[in-house]
Amino acid sequence: MTEYLRDNYEEVDLTPGRGRLSATIAVGLGLLSALAGLCFLFPELFTTPEFRGFYNATVLRNILFVAIATAFFAGFISTLRHENRRFGLIGMLLACVAALLGSGQLDVPAVAGRSVYAGIDYFVLTLLVLALVFIPLERLFAKVPQQRILRSGWVTDMKYFLFSHVGLQLISFFTVIPIQVFLHNKVDIGFQQAIAAQPLWLQFIEILLVIDFGTYWIHRTMHEVPALWKFHAVHHSSEQMDWLASSRLHVVEILVNRFAGYLPIFILGFDPAAVYAYLVFVSFHAIFIHANVRIRFPVLRWLLATPEFHHWHHSSEDDAVDKNYAGFLPIYDVLFRTCYLPAHVATRFGTRASTRVPEGIVAQFMFPFKREVSREENDK
Repeated sequence: MTEYLRDNYEEVDLTPGRGRLSATIAVGLGLLSALAGLCFLFPELFTTPEFRGFYNATVLRNILFVAIATAFFAGFISTLRHENRRFGLIGMLLACVAALLGSGQLDVPAVAGRSVYAGIDYFVLTLLVLALVFIPLERLFAKVPQQRILRSGWVTDMKYFLFSHVGLQLISFFTVIPIQVFLHNKVDIGFQQAIAAQPLWLQFIEILLVIDFGTYWIHRTMHEVPALWKFHAVHHSSEQMDWLASSRLHVVEILVNRFAGYLPIFILGFDPAAVYAYLVFVSFHAIFIHANVRIRFPVLRWLLATPEFHHWHHSSEDDAVDKNYAGFLPIYDVLFRTCYLPAHVATRFGTRASTRVPEGIVAQFMFPFKREVSREENDK
């Protein structure tokens, strides 16, 4: 089914009246509902342990049933209007599967001794919330109005989004656990207590300053060291910018960024509340600065990275290449002379002219480990 969707829906026209919007809703919502149903049926396998205590099974089940009904109805409409009834039928089938799976109990405790899980609940909830926020935002304030919601490359980016959320435990295994083992009995408890005793707002600012300074240099190194650039080039391979493009990251870069972010947090001992506030902010902000929005923030753009600022980082225009490395604070780019914010906005995106990243998540995973073929060589 994935291959069929990619071949027929790689770039989708959602003009009302043709049944394509209802088909997209049916398949998308039906698939999310089926995944949510698995979480109800096997919570010990498919839900994130840290989240289980916050769930209200009754409320979530009611939301699930509303989603199932919406997917089924959208699928029915699509079978009447779309030139290909298969999408509507797939959406209706997924809705039926979700209804069967959704009879489980979300509050069932995890099986004793089990430590392996897939955070499907994290993927479903995050994708649903972000789609409800950013799709309307990009429609209302579109920088490129003609860019479609399901633009070219969306299937690949959705796979990256799935991995980064469902693979949360795997990512933590290679980042958080090594840091905890290495720093065990090596940190000054008194120093950490003094850091944690500060006001939460001050700790939040300190986390931003410290982590962004480190990630600035890691990001810059990934651009300037050819071997590392091949990993980071995967992220730059998106030629259309929107909220989903933020998820296109090679697994090696994900691990490097997470490690670099967690290390100062564990060393300095910030209060968990400040850390959680930072994580929520950085998760939303990283998606927002990739969004297809025309809001420019005339003053704020010099204080905090905005979509305009980060779009220039992704631009393939010669003057913009290797600029705007900061994730949050443009002051680092100003200090180290890598800031680029002209009066006009970026309109062309992608990798450097000498780099050609292949399509597809598997080919992109292997790309850094193979000899790079330049655009000029490929065009011969």
